[in-house]
Amino acid sequence: MTRRLILLRHGQTHYNASFRMQGQLDTELSELGIRQAHAVGRVLAPRRPWTILSSDLRRARDTAAALATEVGLDVHTDPRLRETNLGTWQGMSHSEVDEQWPDARLRWRSSPRWSPPEGESRIDVARRTRAVVDELVQQQPEWSERPAVIVAHGGAIAAMTAALLELPVEQYPMFNGLGNTCWVQLSAHRRPEESDGPSADLDVPPGTDTARGLLWRLDQWNAGVTPPVGAP
Repeated sequence: MTRRLILLRHGQTHYNASFRMQGQLDTELSELGIRQAHAVGRVLAPRRPWTILSSDLRRARDTAAALATEVGLDVHTDPRLRETNLGTWQGMSHSEVDEQWPDARLRWRSSPRWSPPEGESRIDVARRTRAVVDELVQQQPEWSERPAVIVAHGGAIAAMTAALLELPVEQYPMFNGLGNTCWVQLSAHRRPEESDGPSADLDVPPGTDTARGLLWRLDQWNAGVTPPVGAP
């Protein structure tokens, strides 16, 4: 049995447009972000998702609600799907961070074990977000080709994808640049019997016994509406 999973990033916010660090600040969609949310909802509706989970932050929740309206589902929120806690960087512009912590943003993006001051690392984010997927696998044994949709944030989705694919931690930074209301699609297949399962050395443990028996594969990265909403 193949399980399909779509990880959808929220629509644009004013913080996105002005290059400010949001993290877990509860920001709202911009007018463009609202249009993006409804456009992507119409595009994904024909795939007939069977459930929609979302970060409890407003920008993700409102994006999820636009899809839910199209398919007649409720949105289930989970705070574990929130964006990376950026600590003291939250609310600051990129240039302000660079001025006070030279080269720190580069280190943060390239070193999954490093965290901003008073924030969390990409490994921390990978652990909590992957746990949501593992629990969904455990609770829904009949989940198959119709996708589950998780609406979250760029950093959270990148960390979750790397964790599901069981990448070495050093390779986590390969996932970046996910656009607003762009999505990732993964599929889970039964792990070959000759496989011993995920390595015990993984920084992100696979969780439940059922989840441990699955091998996730990447189908799409940074898929989106064509042409993008708001494009000239």
